[in-house]
Amino acid sequence: MGRVSGKVVFITGAGSGMGRAHALRLAGEGATVAISDRDEAGLSETLIALKAIGAEAGSWAHDVTDEHAWQRVVDEACARFGRIDVVINNAGIAHTGSVLDTTVEDWDRVMAINLRGVFLGVRTVGTKMRDQGGGGSIINISSVFGMVGGAMASAYCASKGGVRLLTKAAAADLAEFNIRVNSVHPGLIDTPMLGGLLAEDGEVRQRMLSVQLQRRAADPDEVSSVVLFLASDESSFVTGSELVVDGGWSAR
Repeated sequence: MGRVSGKVVFITGAGSGMGRAHALRLAGEGATVAISDRDEAGLSETLIALKAIGAEAGSWAHDVTDEHAWQRVVDEACARFGRIDVVINNAGIAHTGSVLDTTVEDWDRVMAINLRGVFLGVRTVGTKMRDQGGGGSIINISSVFGMVGGAMASAYCASKGGVRLLTKAAAADLAEFNIRVNSVHPGLIDTPMLGGLLAEDGEVRQRMLSVQLQRRAADPDEVSSVVLFLASDESSFVTGSELVVDGGWSAR
């Protein structure tokens, strides 16, 4: 029997990268998977991959910054699958640039997707979990840059740091309903978000990898292993915590 058999999992940003890896890993462990993304083509590819392994799954086009879209997709997922036991707030964007050069428009866009989107997911699905009873697990994907600062990443660091503390506050709010809330903090992961930087030789690649104790980028499935633990009942006494998957970046 799979480690999350019988659970219904909702995953944002599942059209590619880590979101797709999480969907496939949890489906492989028995979960029913509801996936969403703005990228409808990528979302369709993920759904096809899930169906190919025999998973029960459904997909929804979804802008995580839209409060009403959140309510719609959560209601529709619950109508189809009966409930939601786990939500993985994975959708996010990267942004690089000095704090001196970051525009208000850039700042607001990063905050809207990376932080507002997570808040809306916690609130919308948390309310559904409270009302349906039985508890649940909320997993917010932050970053190593939610733990440490980095040059040329002020907006991104601020958004991911916000996810970390939102997670802790939400864990305190939802503990009475047996809803656990935790954050995951990946380091350098080989996904499209890195824009191919790790696939290229040269100074940028070496500088990015040299900050880690393990001098490599992780495969998305290495993060999915941690997400699977938090989604499963194995993590029943874990809430308000951050799980760091950064190859030793933050150990320095």
